[in-house]
Amino acid sequence: MSVSDPLTKARALYEARRTRVPIAPFTDDDPSLGMADGYAIQRELVELLLSDGDRVIGHKVGVTSKAMQELIGIDSPDYGPVLASTVYRDSGTIPLDRFIAPKMEAEIVFVLGRRLQGPGVTVEEARAAISGAVAAMEIVDSRIADWRIKLADTVADLASNGAAVLSDQVVPLDGLDPRLIHMTLRRNGTVIDEGMGSAALGDPVGVVAWLANVLGPDGVALEPGHVIMTGALHAAVPLEPGDEFRADFDHLGSVTIHVA
Repeated sequence: MSVSDPLTKARALYEARRTRVPIAPFTDDDPSLGMADGYAIQRELVELLLSDGDRVIGHKVGVTSKAMQELIGIDSPDYGPVLASTVYRDSGTIPLDRFIAPKMEAEIVFVLGRRLQGPGVTVEEARAAISGAVAAMEIVDSRIADWRIKLADTVADLASNGAAVLSDQVVPLDGLDPRLIHMTLRRNGTVIDEGMGSAALGDPVGVVAWLANVLGPDGVALEPGHVIMTGALHAAVPLEPGDEFRADFDHLGSVTIHVA
């Protein structure tokens, strides 16, 4: 598999998603692979998934905390699509057999009220385009064996997206500063972590502006109704059978998942 053949790599990821059998990192064979190569593979993988009848209903932004950026060795976030087939309702049950090595992250999700396309989108314009915020959890998963990911690997793998769990409550941003939203995470009733909205690139609304400006030059806009996942507010937590996770957010309410 060569750098010039992103479709072959995309097919390998597609099969790993289908069979739940992980593959070796692409960067093992070619350490020179970078972010642009990862996105070339990601685009081919998305086309394969859409051809199966899936739909893109938004975007996730990952690696938005300084700690994660230092861990992977980059200085900017990455992004991938949110697929309709991966979204669960609040208090739903997450079947572990859909994933390979899943971990859970609580985060703030925004729903867009109007179209947003960069470049040149400001934080103020992004805020004005948002219809509301939602308490959410993301299940991150890796089709790369043992999470041995470098930047190109995770970007290619839809930014390690697995699933999203969204509250039904959409809260308008009027008088609300998402940077100051506090989140408390419980596993089986016991507090295990907490975080602030500012963990997501300093400002979750800034994440939306960043995404619009990165996608804009490729002719991609953030569309009305799209969900934008803005990044984890804490360190990812592995899922175990029988776990119940509940994340309580100031102003936004709570979101809960049960692990089958």
